[in-house]
Amino acid sequence: MDGHDGFLYSQVAERLEEMIENGVLRTGDKLPSVRTLSEEQGISMSTAFKAYGELEMKGLVEARPKSGYYVRFTPQELPRVPAADRQFLPPKDIRVDEMIREVYRNLTAEGIIRLSVAAPALEHLPEAKLNKSMVEALREDGNSCISYDDIQGNSRLRQQLARLAFNWGGSPAPDEVITTQGCMEALSLCLHALTRPGDTVAIEAPGYFGVSMVLHSHGLKALEVPVHPETGIDLDYLEDALKRVSVAACLFVSNFNNPTGACIPDEGKERLVRMLARRDIPLIEDDIYGELYFGKNRPLACKHFDEKGLVLYCSSFSKMLAPGYRVGWCIPGRFHEQVLKEKLAHTVTSATPTHAAIARFLDAGRFGLHMRRLRKALHTQCLRYSQAISGFFPENVRITRPQGGYTLWLELPQEVNAYVLYRQAIRHNISIAPGQMFSSDGRFSNYIRLSYGAPYSEEIENSLLVLGQLVKEVFD
Repeated sequence: MDGHDGFLYSQVAERLEEMIENGVLRTGDKLPSVRTLSEEQGISMSTAFKAYGELEMKGLVEARPKSGYYVRFTPQELPRVPAADRQFLPPKDIRVDEMIREVYRNLTAEGIIRLSVAAPALEHLPEAKLNKSMVEALREDGNSCISYDDIQGNSRLRQQLARLAFNWGGSPAPDEVITTQGCMEALSLCLHALTRPGDTVAIEAPGYFGVSMVLHSHGLKALEVPVHPETGIDLDYLEDALKRVSVAACLFVSNFNNPTGACIPDEGKERLVRMLARRDIPLIEDDIYGELYFGKNRPLACKHFDEKGLVLYCSSFSKMLAPGYRVGWCIPGRFHEQVLKEKLAHTVTSATPTHAAIARFLDAGRFGLHMRRLRKALHTQCLRYSQAISGFFPENVRITRPQGGYTLWLELPQEVNAYVLYRQAIRHNISIAPGQMFSSDGRFSNYIRLSYGAPYSEEIENSLLVLGQLVKEVFD
């Protein structure tokens, strides 16, 4: 298949998908035959067939023997989106829940279906090309990467990260970038630089439990800001809360929040940055999922709107390329020296071999193609998982409709306790993330997070069927 053919079939598939999403084509509608589509669109029969194959992979159309292609599923058939909780709660001390340790204790156990892990399946990662980049990095370095690297980070990597910032609307110099051992270290260093024990930090609810654990380790309090399942943090709530509470910093996922998949619209990001700038409050922006968008354009980062250097941008390659390499970074703006000082005190330098290998991978131009393939795979998996949940779970279950990232957030009937459901599911070798993990006080007890990082398969389908049956058993 040449590039022109590939472009054409994807273009045709996208137009048909938009018609399905907009309700122009509905479930059961017959689509033009391959020959008719070929003639009407001025494309080859092979290209028309590939366009239908693309939609078939996403579960949107189906081929019926001797009859042709039909619309199989439309987004309008998905359950409603979960509701947002806007109740004001005062800041509170963070506690680390034993539940988190229990859920993640069996991460590497054989035979477990890991619907609880928001990460790419290994088959989606370019293992051979990463290995090649590692060999090249070791061969190129005079000391085979066994010596300490620069405190600020590998210079070649920082140059590539400065270029990558163009995607989210940034234009930092390489000297503005500090590399870290993953995104969690970047967040932790930024918190160390900005806060003192007893301070209050605004975070998301529901939000990634790792953030709560980091706040707890720093002796910090959390002001939890509600997250709308589609548009992200409730900015009106935050603005009102800032009038009542003294906040040392905010820490938010700007694009594709974990667990909801919510993305703050670009105009919302601008409002957030302006709101905090008026009060001189720093924003630690976790943009680890920003490159995992399903649409045509990458959403901007809050950092794009930063004029005062108050946004500390953090990310990593753990969700995109190589979780085990632990390659993260931050662009801390006016707090550069403070963050660099914290890195020197806590880690000194980043790991030389893996950071050099990722620099080589980026420099060779391998990242763009990999990300296009990964985004396409995740979008397909998101649709297939959502369709299965819609079919297997009770009708009153609500489900988010993320436009990127790895996770689906399910609101189950009030009678269902997510932690009890986890204990039942693990007996079937299915691991899920109970909703109680995503707040500091065990709220969201009838919610669960499911990851669609693994390719849809018969094994995944069976696990979703079992989960649906376990939820239904609550009412039997």
